[in-house]
Amino acid sequence: MNANVNLSRRTALFNSAGGAAAAVALPLAALGSAEAQAATAKSGPVTKTASTITTRDGVEIYYKDWGPRNGQPVVLSHGWPLNADSWESAAFFLANNGFRVITHDRRGHGRSSQPWDGNDMDHYADDLAQVIEALNLNNIILAGFSTGGGEVARYVGRHGTKRIAKLGLISAVPPLMLKTADNPDGTPLEVFDGLRAASVKDRGQLYLDLASGPFYNYNRPGAKPSQGIIQAWYAQGMQGGFKNTYDSIKAFSETDFREDLKKFDKPTLIIHGEDDQIVPIKAAGIASAKIVKNAKLITYPGAPHGLTDTHKERFNNDFLAFAKS
Repeated sequence: MNANVNLSRRTALFNSAGGAAAAVALPLAALGSAEAQAATAKSGPVTKTASTITTRDGVEIYYKDWGPRNGQPVVLSHGWPLNADSWESAAFFLANNGFRVITHDRRGHGRSSQPWDGNDMDHYADDLAQVIEALNLNNIILAGFSTGGGEVARYVGRHGTKRIAKLGLISAVPPLMLKTADNPDGTPLEVFDGLRAASVKDRGQLYLDLASGPFYNYNRPGAKPSQGIIQAWYAQGMQGGFKNTYDSIKAFSETDFREDLKKFDKPTLIIHGEDDQIVPIKAAGIASAKIVKNAKLITYPGAPHGLTDTHKERFNNDFLAFAKS
């Protein structure tokens, strides 16, 4: 793998219009441009089609809605730099077991808009909240993989658990990926700087290197890489916006979710691979389980970061059992 990536060990955009218009514009202008924009965004409606919602700040979020409409909702948030397609095996499995499964493309990823600003966890969480609002979902089993786990944690931190029945963190980035004085088991900043540099230099090659190497542990002795999985990962990544996926590296690596995790008050399942080279288990799954009250931690010996693909049968059944419990 490219040395700049350095993930083998440890191991992101977004004059006058007539008297009536002026009457509306003047009060907002008096607030100042930034405040006016915030007021407009906050008061605007969330619109919906069969496969998209448009957020209050004008970003179109693509979503899939599978399974029986009367089934308990399962909402799944994806990892970087992927999209809803990364959840398709689990979503298909859960939908065939009676659940209504919603997966969405995060802003800047997949089929969603690519805004220049807003590529951060607060916006990701607020977008998720608006998907949930637009579809009027309640009693939700809400789970996130990798970066999606951070999105789920920040959703709880900002929006609470009123609509939530259960929570899941799968190979997830919380509590904090970055190595700091009070998070010594985290990943050094240089690794994420390397990711950014490699993304600018040759994003396509970076994605191929990640998918064919540490993401699925295809760089381990005796591994049997799946070209289908590698190419699907690459294709999803390249659908994402250049700046969006670049900015998201900072979002998933430097956001501190420790206070968000303290607000988890629903049954929580944490699943993590013991040989996760992307989000090492000690600073992630194990650390989150120590913060979330009464969390159930399941670890998979030898499993990589992308265990929802490499260990899909076990994962699907473990998640189904939790969903039905």
